[in-house]
Amino acid sequence: MNVYAIWLEWPEECFRLSPQSLKTFRSLAPRPSRIIRAKNEKEFVSALSSATHAITWSFKREWYGKAPCLKAVATPGAGRELVAEPPEGSGVKVHFGAYHGEIMAESVAAYVLSWARGFFLPEMKRFWPRTQVSGKCYTVAGTKAVIAGYGHVGRKVGERLSSLGIEVKGFGRSGRKELVSAMRSADWFVMALPGTTGTDNFLSAKMLSLLPRRAVVINVGRGNAIDENALLASLRAKRIAGACLDVCKGEPTAVKGRLPAKETAIIAASRKGRLPANLFLTPHSSAFSPEYLNMAFREMKDEGYI
Repeated sequence: MNVYAIWLEWPEECFRLSPQSLKTFRSLAPRPSRIIRAKNEKEFVSALSSATHAITWSFKREWYGKAPCLKAVATPGAGRELVAEPPEGSGVKVHFGAYHGEIMAESVAAYVLSWARGFFLPEMKRFWPRTQVSGKCYTVAGTKAVIAGYGHVGRKVGERLSSLGIEVKGFGRSGRKELVSAMRSADWFVMALPGTTGTDNFLSAKMLSLLPRRAVVINVGRGNAIDENALLASLRAKRIAGACLDVCKGEPTAVKGRLPAKETAIIAASRKGRLPANLFLTPHSSAFSPEYLNMAFREMKDEGYI
């Protein structure tokens, strides 16, 4: 019999196990099975003594030693930073979520459409700025998007943008030379890169200089991938049209909501009220949806982790 230890408590409501999402999980679990819902770390670690499956946001390396029956660890998250690799030879399988693209693609489409239709224009804060914005709105069909990071998320973003009539070119880890060439004609430069050390400051001052003045940078990957000082300089000098960022360096930690001791460029500018008018931030919310955990559980079922 499978024993599931579930610990999915999180500050954001859509990432927290609800009665409805727990009902979805129960409907997917084989019968007979036992489901242990933990409300905190202590309860979760205690449940590991009999668990065959752990469903959680984070899993520490030392916890594997407390779980003699463990077969699998599954997390809804895509990032690898919160789940430690199992000890070699343990036989424990680890699953990371790959379903987020469906939701995040809508967020990217929203950024693109909002920008093109003038919703982000400073004039929109005035009353009835009809004449002021009349020459600044355009349609997105026929524009060009370049996507850096063409995995599960990037491909879904590409599909959604293509449906709007946007010409899409996606690039993975290879094809750097082709990416550089494509950036020179990009209207939208979309980043969906993972937070690995190989992506640190991927969008550097040199890379930014390749983009045309009309380009808008959109980042729904990880904040480490942008040289923030270089981006802020480009935005202030209007060397690019703008940026929509769902992530940034030094953003508040997911669990406790605290900022790191050392301020990063965008955090510092935000606190001082000095963010460029053509920079728009969302709070790492591009995957928010009431269906988030239901989608996660269905994917786990399809992949054999439930």
